[in-house]
Amino acid sequence: MPHSLASRLDVVQPSVTLAMNARAAELRATGADVFAFGVGEPDFEPPALVLEAAKKALDGSVSKYTAVTGIPALKQAICARTTAVRGWTPKPSQVTVAIGAKHALFNLALALYEKGDEVIIPAPYWVSYPEQVKLVGAEPVVVQTDEASGFKMSPEAFAKAFTPRTKAVVLCTPSNPTGSAYTESELRALLDVWKKTDSWLIVDEIYADLVYDGFKPVSAASILAGDADAMERLVIIDGVSKTYAMTGWRIGWSIAPNRLAKALDMIQGQSTTNATAIAQHAAVAALTGPQETVETMRLAFEKRRTAMVEGLRSIPGVKCRMPEGAFYAFADCRALYGLEYNGKAIASDEDVAFFLLEKAHVAAVPGGAFGAPGYVRFSYATSEERIRDGIAAIKRAIDGAKRL
Repeated sequence: MPHSLASRLDVVQPSVTLAMNARAAELRATGADVFAFGVGEPDFEPPALVLEAAKKALDGSVSKYTAVTGIPALKQAICARTTAVRGWTPKPSQVTVAIGAKHALFNLALALYEKGDEVIIPAPYWVSYPEQVKLVGAEPVVVQTDEASGFKMSPEAFAKAFTPRTKAVVLCTPSNPTGSAYTESELRALLDVWKKTDSWLIVDEIYADLVYDGFKPVSAASILAGDADAMERLVIIDGVSKTYAMTGWRIGWSIAPNRLAKALDMIQGQSTTNATAIAQHAAVAALTGPQETVETMRLAFEKRRTAMVEGLRSIPGVKCRMPEGAFYAFADCRALYGLEYNGKAIASDEDVAFFLLEKAHVAAVPGGAFGAPGYVRFSYATSEERIRDGIAAIKRAIDGAKRL
Protein backbone atom coordinates (compact mmCIF):
# COMPACT_ATOMS: atom_id res chain seq x y z
CA MET A 1 0.00 0.00 0.00
CA PRO A 2 2.24 2.83 -1.23
CA HIS A 3 -0.05 5.55 0.09
CA SER A 4 -0.42 4.17 3.65
CA LEU A 5 0.90 5.95 6.69
CA ALA A 6 3.65 4.49 8.86
CA SER A 7 2.41 1.68 11.08
CA ARG A 8 4.19 3.21 14.11
CA LEU A 9 1.31 5.68 14.31
CA ASP A 10 -1.10 2.85 15.08
CA VAL A 11 0.18 2.56 18.66
CA VAL A 12 -0.14 6.25 19.53
CA GLN A 13 -3.26 7.36 21.37
CA PRO A 14 -5.08 10.37 19.92
CA SER A 15 -5.15 13.29 22.31
CA VAL A 16 -8.52 13.98 23.90
CA THR A 17 -7.22 17.43 24.74
CA LEU A 18 -7.18 18.28 21.04
CA ALA A 19 -10.89 17.55 20.80
CA MET A 20 -11.53 19.60 23.93
CA ASN A 21 -9.42 22.49 22.68
CA ALA A 22 -11.28 22.46 19.38
CA ARG A 23 -14.63 22.57 21.16
CA ALA A 24 -13.43 25.33 23.49
CA ALA A 25 -12.37 27.35 20.43
CA GLU A 26 -15.83 26.85 18.92
CA LEU A 27 -17.44 28.10 22.13
CA ARG A 28 -15.19 31.15 22.20
CA ALA A 29 -16.09 31.88 18.60
CA THR A 30 -19.73 32.14 19.66
CA GLY A 31 -18.79 34.71 22.30
CA ALA A 32 -18.70 32.32 25.26
CA ASP A 33 -16.34 33.13 28.12
CA VAL A 34 -14.35 29.91 28.53
CA PHE A 35 -12.34 29.37 31.71
CA ALA A 36 -8.95 28.04 30.60
CA PHE A 37 -8.16 25.54 33.36
CA GLY A 38 -6.77 23.02 30.90
CA VAL A 39 -3.68 24.84 29.69
CA GLY A 40 -0.32 24.07 31.28
CA GLU A 41 0.98 27.54 30.57
CA PRO A 42 1.65 30.48 32.91
CA ASP A 43 -0.50 33.51 32.12
CA PHE A 44 2.36 35.85 33.05
CA GLU A 45 4.57 37.58 30.50
CA PRO A 46 8.26 36.64 30.54
CA PRO A 47 10.52 38.91 32.61
CA ALA A 48 11.18 42.25 30.91
CA LEU A 49 14.89 41.47 30.64
CA VAL A 50 14.02 38.46 28.46
CA LEU A 51 12.16 40.64 25.98
CA GLU A 52 14.94 43.21 26.05
CA ALA A 53 17.54 40.52 25.32
CA ALA A 54 15.49 39.26 22.37
CA LYS A 55 15.24 42.79 20.95
CA LYS A 56 18.95 43.31 21.42
CA ALA A 57 19.64 40.03 19.64
CA LEU A 58 17.46 41.13 16.73
CA ASP A 59 19.27 44.44 16.51
CA GLY A 60 22.54 42.55 16.59
CA SER A 61 21.53 40.42 13.59
CA VAL A 62 21.30 37.17 15.53
CA SER A 63 19.67 35.33 12.66
CA LYS A 64 22.13 32.61 11.61
CA TYR A 65 22.57 28.97 12.54
CA THR A 66 24.12 28.26 15.90
CA ALA A 67 25.88 25.12 17.07
CA VAL A 68 23.43 22.22 16.93
CA THR A 69 23.21 21.82 20.70
CA GLY A 70 23.21 25.50 21.66
CA ILE A 71 25.31 28.63 21.93
CA PRO A 72 28.18 28.52 24.45
CA ALA A 73 26.70 31.35 26.53
CA LEU A 74 23.46 29.44 27.05
CA LYS A 75 25.20 26.19 27.92
CA GLN A 76 27.36 28.01 30.45
CA ALA A 77 24.28 29.75 31.89
CA ILE A 78 22.48 26.41 32.23
CA CYS A 79 25.43 24.92 34.09
CA ALA A 80 25.74 27.94 36.39
CA ARG A 81 22.02 28.01 37.15
CA THR A 82 22.00 24.25 37.74
CA THR A 83 24.80 24.68 40.26
CA ALA A 84 22.95 27.48 42.01
CA VAL A 85 19.49 25.92 42.32
CA ARG A 86 19.95 22.17 41.80
CA GLY A 87 23.09 21.71 43.86
CA TRP A 88 25.33 19.99 41.32
CA THR A 89 27.61 21.16 38.53
CA PRO A 90 27.43 19.73 35.01
CA LYS A 91 29.80 20.62 32.18
CA PRO A 92 28.68 22.52 29.05
CA SER A 93 29.57 19.47 26.95
CA GLN A 94 26.80 17.55 28.70
CA VAL A 95 24.10 20.06 27.72
CA THR A 96 21.91 19.65 24.64
CA VAL A 97 19.67 22.65 24.10
CA ALA A 98 16.51 21.51 22.34
CA ILE A 99 13.27 23.05 21.10
CA GLY A 100 11.57 22.68 24.46
CA ALA A 101 11.77 19.93 27.07
CA LYS A 102 9.41 17.74 25.01
CA HIS A 103 11.89 17.81 22.14
CA ALA A 104 14.71 16.93 24.52
CA LEU A 105 12.71 13.91 25.69
CA PHE A 106 12.00 12.84 22.13
CA ASN A 107 15.69 13.06 21.29
CA LEU A 108 16.32 10.70 24.21
CA ALA A 109 13.67 8.28 22.97
CA LEU A 110 15.42 8.10 19.61
CA ALA A 111 18.84 7.72 21.20
CA LEU A 112 17.96 5.11 23.83
CA TYR A 113 14.83 3.06 23.15
CA GLU A 114 14.28 0.35 20.57
CA LYS A 115 12.01 -2.59 19.92
CA GLY A 116 11.92 -4.99 22.86
CA ASP A 117 12.92 -2.36 25.43
CA GLU A 118 10.75 -1.45 28.41
CA VAL A 119 10.56 1.99 29.98
CA ILE A 120 9.15 2.36 33.50
CA ILE A 121 6.76 5.30 33.92
CA PRO A 122 4.78 6.01 37.11
CA ALA A 123 1.13 7.00 36.65
CA PRO A 124 -0.34 9.57 36.63
CA TYR A 125 2.10 10.63 33.92
CA TRP A 126 2.48 13.46 31.46
CA VAL A 127 0.72 12.35 28.30
CA SER A 128 3.80 12.37 26.05
CA TYR A 129 5.98 10.04 28.14
CA PRO A 130 4.38 6.72 27.10
CA GLU A 131 3.53 7.89 23.58
CA GLN A 132 7.13 8.78 22.79
CA VAL A 133 8.21 5.36 24.05
CA LYS A 134 5.68 3.65 21.79
CA LEU A 135 6.57 5.76 18.76
CA VAL A 136 10.08 4.28 18.68
CA GLY A 137 8.85 0.70 19.15
CA ALA A 138 9.53 0.25 22.86
CA GLU A 139 6.99 -0.59 25.56
CA PRO A 140 5.96 1.65 28.47
CA VAL A 141 5.62 -0.18 31.78
CA VAL A 142 3.22 1.84 33.89
CA VAL A 143 3.46 1.73 37.68
CA GLN A 144 0.17 2.80 39.21
CA THR A 145 0.09 5.09 42.23
CA ASP A 146 -2.85 6.44 44.20
CA GLU A 147 -3.96 9.55 46.01
CA ALA A 148 -3.40 7.95 49.43
CA SER A 149 0.33 7.78 48.65
CA GLY A 150 0.38 11.32 47.30
CA PHE A 151 0.55 9.86 43.79
CA LYS A 152 4.12 8.81 44.51
CA MET A 153 5.68 5.50 43.59
CA SER A 154 6.84 3.28 46.43
CA PRO A 155 10.27 1.65 46.32
CA GLU A 156 8.57 -1.77 46.50
CA ALA A 157 6.35 -1.12 43.46
CA PHE A 158 9.32 0.38 41.65
CA ALA A 159 11.48 -2.69 42.26
CA LYS A 160 8.75 -5.03 41.00
CA ALA A 161 8.52 -3.15 37.69
CA PHE A 162 12.06 -3.97 36.60
CA THR A 163 12.72 -6.83 34.20
CA PRO A 164 15.75 -7.83 32.12
CA ARG A 165 14.21 -5.71 29.32
CA THR A 166 14.08 -2.48 31.33
CA LYS A 167 16.04 0.16 29.42
CA ALA A 168 15.05 3.32 31.26
CA VAL A 169 12.92 4.98 33.92
CA VAL A 170 11.17 8.34 33.50
CA LEU A 171 10.38 10.35 36.63
CA CYS A 172 8.83 13.81 36.89
CA THR A 173 9.07 15.73 40.16
CA PRO A 174 7.16 17.92 40.78
CA SER A 175 4.68 16.11 38.60
CA ASN A 176 2.45 17.00 35.74
CA PRO A 177 -0.48 16.29 36.21
CA THR A 178 -0.64 15.84 39.99
CA GLY A 179 1.75 18.47 41.33
CA SER A 180 3.17 15.80 43.64
CA ALA A 181 6.86 15.99 44.45
CA TYR A 182 9.25 13.54 46.10
CA THR A 183 10.98 14.58 49.30
CA GLU A 184 14.71 13.96 49.50
CA SER A 185 14.23 10.79 51.56
CA GLU A 186 11.57 9.46 49.18
CA LEU A 187 13.75 10.13 46.17
CA ARG A 188 16.78 8.54 47.83
CA ALA A 189 14.76 5.39 48.45
CA LEU A 190 13.83 5.19 44.76
CA LEU A 191 17.42 5.86 43.70
CA ASP A 192 18.64 3.04 45.96
CA VAL A 193 16.37 0.68 44.01
CA TRP A 194 17.43 2.07 40.65
CA LYS A 195 21.17 1.90 41.35
CA LYS A 196 20.91 -1.89 41.61
CA THR A 197 19.90 -2.04 37.93
CA ASP A 198 21.75 -1.19 34.73
CA SER A 199 19.00 1.05 33.31
CA TRP A 200 18.96 4.74 32.44
CA LEU A 201 17.18 7.23 34.68
CA ILE A 202 15.56 10.31 33.11
CA VAL A 203 14.31 12.91 35.60
CA ASP A 204 12.12 15.73 34.34
CA GLU A 205 12.68 18.74 36.64
CA ILE A 206 10.84 21.34 34.56
CA TYR A 207 8.62 22.34 37.53
CA ALA A 208 11.30 22.23 40.26
CA ASP A 209 11.29 26.01 40.79
CA LEU A 210 7.54 26.08 41.39
CA VAL A 211 7.08 24.55 44.83
CA TYR A 212 5.06 25.73 47.82
CA ASP A 213 4.68 25.70 51.61
CA GLY A 214 8.43 25.60 52.04
CA PHE A 215 8.82 22.32 50.16
CA LYS A 216 12.49 21.67 49.36
CA PRO A 217 12.97 19.98 45.98
CA VAL A 218 16.13 17.97 45.48
CA SER A 219 17.71 16.98 42.19
CA ALA A 220 18.49 13.32 41.66
CA ALA A 221 21.86 14.41 40.33
CA SER A 222 22.79 16.13 43.58
CA ILE A 223 22.09 12.88 45.44
CA LEU A 224 24.00 10.76 42.94
CA ALA A 225 26.88 13.17 42.31
CA GLY A 226 29.44 11.00 44.11
CA ASP A 227 28.48 7.81 42.26
CA ALA A 228 30.32 7.72 38.94
CA ASP A 229 28.44 4.71 37.59
CA ALA A 230 25.05 6.21 38.39
CA MET A 231 25.97 9.57 36.85
CA GLU A 232 26.88 7.77 33.63
CA ARG A 233 23.24 6.58 33.40
CA LEU A 234 21.43 9.72 34.55
CA VAL A 235 19.74 12.38 32.42
CA ILE A 236 18.16 15.59 33.75
CA ILE A 237 15.51 17.45 31.74
CA ASP A 238 14.79 21.14 32.34
CA GLY A 239 13.89 24.34 30.53
CA VAL A 240 12.69 27.94 30.76
CA SER A 241 9.04 27.40 29.81
CA LYS A 242 7.48 27.16 33.26
CA THR A 243 9.90 29.03 35.53
CA TYR A 244 10.12 32.09 33.29
CA ALA A 245 6.73 31.91 31.53
CA MET A 246 8.53 31.31 28.21
CA THR A 247 6.45 28.44 26.81
CA GLY A 248 6.35 29.77 23.26
CA TRP A 249 10.06 30.45 23.10
CA ARG A 250 10.69 26.68 23.00
CA ILE A 251 13.92 26.34 24.93
CA GLY A 252 14.51 23.19 26.95
CA TRP A 253 17.51 20.98 27.47
CA SER A 254 18.92 17.68 28.61
CA ILE A 255 21.99 17.23 30.78
CA ALA A 256 23.47 13.83 30.03
CA PRO A 257 26.73 11.87 30.18
CA ASN A 258 29.07 12.92 27.41
CA ARG A 259 28.65 9.74 25.37
CA LEU A 260 24.89 10.24 25.27
CA ALA A 261 25.22 13.99 24.70
CA LYS A 262 27.27 13.26 21.58
CA ALA A 263 24.54 10.95 20.31
CA LEU A 264 21.91 13.64 20.95
CA ASP A 265 24.03 16.11 18.98
CA MET A 266 24.01 13.70 16.05
CA ILE A 267 20.25 13.08 16.27
CA GLN A 268 19.36 16.75 16.55
CA GLY A 269 21.80 17.54 13.74
CA GLN A 270 19.74 15.32 11.46
CA SER A 271 16.36 16.70 12.55
CA THR A 272 15.88 20.26 13.76
CA THR A 273 19.49 21.43 14.12
CA ASN A 274 19.62 24.32 16.59
CA ALA A 275 16.86 25.89 18.65
CA THR A 276 15.94 29.38 17.47
CA ALA A 277 18.94 31.67 17.90
CA ILE A 278 16.99 34.65 19.26
CA ALA A 279 15.21 32.46 21.82
CA GLN A 280 18.56 31.10 22.99
CA HIS A 281 19.83 34.61 23.70
CA ALA A 282 16.61 35.40 25.53
CA ALA A 283 17.06 32.26 27.65
CA VAL A 284 20.58 33.38 28.61
CA ALA A 285 19.07 36.58 30.00
CA ALA A 286 16.41 34.64 31.90
CA LEU A 287 18.94 32.35 33.56
CA THR A 288 21.63 34.95 34.34
CA GLY A 289 19.50 37.97 35.22
CA PRO A 290 17.79 38.93 38.48
CA GLN A 291 15.37 36.25 39.67
CA GLU A 292 12.85 38.40 41.56
CA THR A 293 10.15 37.89 38.94
CA VAL A 294 10.43 34.11 39.38
CA GLU A 295 9.64 34.46 43.07
CA THR A 296 6.79 36.86 42.32
CA MET A 297 5.23 34.30 39.99
CA ARG A 298 5.80 31.47 42.47
CA LEU A 299 4.04 33.36 45.24
CA ALA A 300 1.12 34.12 42.92
CA PHE A 301 0.85 30.45 41.97
CA GLU A 302 0.87 29.49 45.66
CA LYS A 303 -2.18 31.70 46.30
CA ARG A 304 -3.90 30.39 43.17
CA ARG A 305 -3.22 26.82 44.25
CA THR A 306 -5.09 27.44 47.49
CA ALA A 307 -7.99 29.08 45.66
CA MET A 308 -8.26 26.22 43.16
CA VAL A 309 -7.94 23.33 45.60
CA GLU A 310 -10.28 24.84 48.18
CA GLY A 311 -12.73 25.70 45.41
CA LEU A 312 -12.72 22.15 44.08
CA ARG A 313 -13.10 20.74 47.58
CA SER A 314 -16.20 22.91 48.05
CA ILE A 315 -17.95 21.02 45.24
CA PRO A 316 -20.00 18.23 46.88
CA GLY A 317 -18.21 14.89 46.56
CA VAL A 318 -15.13 16.19 44.77
CA LYS A 319 -11.80 15.37 46.43
CA CYS A 320 -8.51 17.12 45.74
CA ARG A 321 -5.15 16.87 47.50
CA MET A 322 -2.99 19.94 47.98
CA PRO A 323 -0.07 19.63 45.52
CA GLU A 324 3.52 20.37 46.49
CA GLY A 325 4.46 21.99 43.19
CA ALA A 326 3.76 22.80 39.52
CA PHE A 327 0.44 24.55 38.79
CA TYR A 328 -2.09 21.74 38.59
CA ALA A 329 -4.80 20.47 40.90
CA PHE A 330 -5.71 16.83 40.26
CA ALA A 331 -9.27 16.23 41.45
CA ASP A 332 -11.18 13.00 42.00
CA CYS A 333 -14.43 13.77 40.18
CA ARG A 334 -16.11 10.38 40.33
CA ALA A 335 -18.81 11.86 42.58
CA LEU A 336 -20.10 13.59 39.45
CA TYR A 337 -20.79 10.27 37.74
CA GLY A 338 -24.51 9.80 37.28
CA LEU A 339 -25.30 13.43 36.45
CA GLU A 340 -27.28 13.81 33.26
CA TYR A 341 -25.35 15.02 30.22
CA ASN A 342 -26.73 14.85 26.67
CA GLY A 343 -29.49 12.48 27.78
CA LYS A 344 -27.10 9.99 29.38
CA ALA A 345 -25.50 9.53 32.78
CA ILE A 346 -21.91 10.76 33.11
CA ALA A 347 -19.82 7.62 33.40
CA SER A 348 -16.20 8.65 32.90
CA ASP A 349 -13.71 11.43 33.54
CA GLU A 350 -13.94 12.31 29.85
CA ASP A 351 -17.70 12.74 30.25
CA VAL A 352 -17.05 14.97 33.26
CA ALA A 353 -14.61 17.14 31.32
CA PHE A 354 -16.96 17.62 28.38
CA PHE A 355 -19.88 18.30 30.73
CA LEU A 356 -17.84 21.03 32.44
CA LEU A 357 -16.88 22.49 29.09
CA GLU A 358 -20.39 22.54 27.66
CA LYS A 359 -22.37 23.44 30.78
CA ALA A 360 -19.91 25.57 32.78
CA HIS A 361 -17.57 26.66 29.98
CA VAL A 362 -14.68 25.35 32.05
CA ALA A 363 -11.90 23.70 30.04
CA ALA A 364 -10.03 21.01 32.01
CA VAL A 365 -8.29 17.76 31.05
CA PRO A 366 -9.70 14.28 31.85
CA GLY A 367 -7.42 12.14 33.97
CA GLY A 368 -7.58 9.11 31.69
CA ALA A 369 -5.18 10.93 29.37
CA PHE A 370 -2.66 10.83 32.22
CA GLY A 371 -3.31 7.20 33.14
CA ALA A 372 -5.65 8.09 36.02
CA PRO A 373 -9.33 7.50 35.13
CA GLY A 374 -11.81 9.25 37.38
CA TYR A 375 -9.68 12.33 37.88
CA VAL A 376 -9.62 15.70 36.10
CA ARG A 377 -6.65 18.06 35.91
CA PHE A 378 -7.34 21.74 36.58
CA SER A 379 -4.56 24.22 35.85
CA TYR A 380 -4.35 27.21 38.17
CA ALA A 381 -2.09 29.15 35.80
CA THR A 382 -4.69 31.91 35.74
CA SER A 383 -5.88 34.64 38.10
CA GLU A 384 -7.57 34.00 41.45
CA GLU A 385 -10.63 35.87 40.18
CA ARG A 386 -10.90 33.58 37.16
CA ILE A 387 -10.48 30.55 39.42
CA ARG A 388 -13.28 31.68 41.75
CA ASP A 389 -15.59 32.50 38.85
CA GLY A 390 -14.84 29.17 37.18
CA ILE A 391 -15.59 27.22 40.35
CA ALA A 392 -18.86 29.13 40.69
CA ALA A 393 -19.75 28.21 37.10
CA ILE A 394 -19.06 24.53 37.85
CA LYS A 395 -21.35 24.64 40.88
CA ARG A 396 -24.15 26.23 38.85
CA ALA A 397 -23.80 23.57 36.16
CA ILE A 398 -23.95 20.77 38.73
CA ASP A 399 -26.91 22.35 40.51
CA GLY A 400 -28.76 22.52 37.20
CA ALA A 401 -28.12 18.89 36.27
CA LYS A 402 -30.34 16.05 37.35
CA ARG A 403 -29.00 12.71 38.50
CA LEU A 404 -29.97 9.65 36.47
